[in-house]
Formats: sequence, C-alpha cells, structure tokens
Amino acid sequence: MTHVTIVGDRFYLDGVPTYAGRTYQGMPIEGLLLNSRMVQATFDDDNPITRPRWVYPDTGVWDPERNVREFLDALPTYRDHGVLALTVNFQGGSPEGYSKAQPWENNAFTPTGALKPTYLDRMQRVLDRMDALGMVAILGIFYFGQDERLRNEAAVVTAVENVVRWVLRRGYRHVLIEIANECDLPAYEHAILQPPRISELIAHAQSLHDGGRRLYVGTSFRGRAIPTPNVVRASDFLLLHGNGVNDPAQIRDMVRRTRALPGYRPMPILFNEDDHFDFDQPDNNFLAALSEYASWGYFDPGESNYRDGFQSVPVNWGLSTERKRAFFRLAAQISGYGR
Repeated sequence: MTHVTIVGDRFYLDGVPTYAGRTYQGMPIEGLLLNSRMVQATFDDDNPITRPRWVYPDTGVWDPERNVREFLDALPTYRDHGVLALTVNFQGGSPEGYSKAQPWENNAFTPTGALKPTYLDRMQRVLDRMDALGMVAILGIFYFGQDERLRNEAAVVTAVENVVRWVLRRGYRHVLIEIANECDLPAYEHAILQPPRISELIAHAQSLHDGGRRLYVGTSFRGRAIPTPNVVRASDFLLLHGNGVNDPAQIRDMVRRTRALPGYRPMPILFNEDDHFDFDQPDNNFLAALSEYASWGYFDPGESNYRDGFQSVPVNWGLSTERKRAFFRLAAQISGYGR
C-alpha cells in the first residue's frame, strides 16, 4: 500500500522523499511531485443528448468501460517516466479541452450528494491501480459547471463527507484531496465552493478521521491566480494553475507571491494544471516551477481541434502525440527514471 506524507514542503512516499537525492540542472527535485491532469479517467455522460459527442471513431459508440480500461493499461508508462502523481476528479473536467457551457453530465453525485455506484466503481479501480503502482492521486471532488448538479449547500457538504469517508474506509493512503478545481471561477453556483468560504470545506474534510487518521486537503485556483489567505491557512498543500501564463518568469513570480501570503508556512506548492509546453526550450513553465521548488503538472488539451489530448474525450491514453512524448521525455530526464 502506497503511503503519501507531507513533511514541511516535501512529499514522501512510504517514508522516503520522492526522487530521493535527485537534482536536475542544479535544481533540487527531491520531495516534489511531477504530475499530469487525467480527469477524464472516469468520464461518463448521463445526458443522452450530448453522449453521442464522445463516440469512439472505430466503433461509433461511447464506452466508459473502454475508457477506464485503456487508462489503467497506460498507467505503468506514466510511472516509468517518473510521473508519480495524477489528478482525477469526481466531476471530471471539460471533455472538449476547453468549454464554457457544460450541457453534459459527468458527475459522480446524486442531487443530495450520494455517490453513484457505477462512477464510484470506476474511481475505485483507478485508485487501486495507482496504489499498486506507487502513485499519488490528487483526487478532486467538484468541477465548475457540474457543481450545480447538487441541489443545495447541504448536498455539497454531504458529497465531501461521502468522498472523504469512502477514501478513509478503503484504507487509501496515497490520496490528496482537492475540494474543487479552480474554486475562484464565477461558474461555481454554491457559495461554499467559492474562495471566501471554501476554507470551511477544507477544514471540514480535515476533521473527518478514521482510527485517528485524516487526509491532506487543499483546493486549486485558476491560471495566473494565487490562493487567498484563508485558503493558505486552512490547506495542507497549495495548488496553482499555470494556464494563461505565457512567460516562465511569471510562474516563478506566482510561487514567490504564494510563499509571501499571510498564513504561509513550509508546505508543498504544486501546479496540477498548466497548458504551456515548449519542453525542448531551455526555459519553460515546467522548469520555472522547479526552479522555485514547486511541483508541476501537465494539462494536455490535444493538438488538432483539441483531439488526441488527455483532456479530450474520447481519450487516447497512449503517448500518441509529439507533445505528450516531449513531456514524458522531459519528466524522465528530470526524475532520473527510465535510465
């Protein structure tokens, strides 16, 4: 069983710092988490009108079982390149790469916050396989545009309780909780998921125990934004996004400003979404984050009409594009894996 812990600003796996002793271009890598956004691993669409959008070209039908099976088959490849953490989410993310309206329903919850058994089964298989491979799951609960599927604030709280208690009951020790993806987006309809109050949900999730054990909890903010002080004070780790940050110097500045926030103390800073690449260049957002001792995560919207990316459904979970291969090559070089 894989066990993630946080000591100061470092991640440990099974009692040992990640990438123990590793440096890259003079930058310390030990204790960081190279990661990728893979929120479509458990995707399904309960809306019969939009479901035909996601059909596989070779079969003409959408198949959530095929999707999760092919994802599970690809996991060892990611791990072998030194990518030790993946972000998954109970409400997924946009299956079109980017989108404003979200008529589809990729949602693990009933209106009252109960977990849907079929969705939970897919997530369980994902977490089980990641556990067996020694990987960390950054497990998101809510996604903007889907949170309104829950009836009211009480249902939101119930959903958090159900997820956290399920994780604890399963005995998972490789899971970090992300309450909401980009909580500062105005698309969130429930006030408790917005920055002024999301710290309440972080604290509530932390208060749930099983045998004296609790989970590490945080939430993410949109690209270019830094966390609010109340979230900094409440969180166990801080999640940033690099979307919209075209100059790597701005990534460095984001990390520095985050560390200067009221309430900050030694804790991990982790980018778990960034849609900037340039992996063959001497400076890019990935390397900029590392230079400030922050972990970095790859967001892959796809290359041609947002197809063939990890974000776009139906997903090709293989290293099927040069952009994917470039990220994983650099991750392997940085981590020292695959040598």
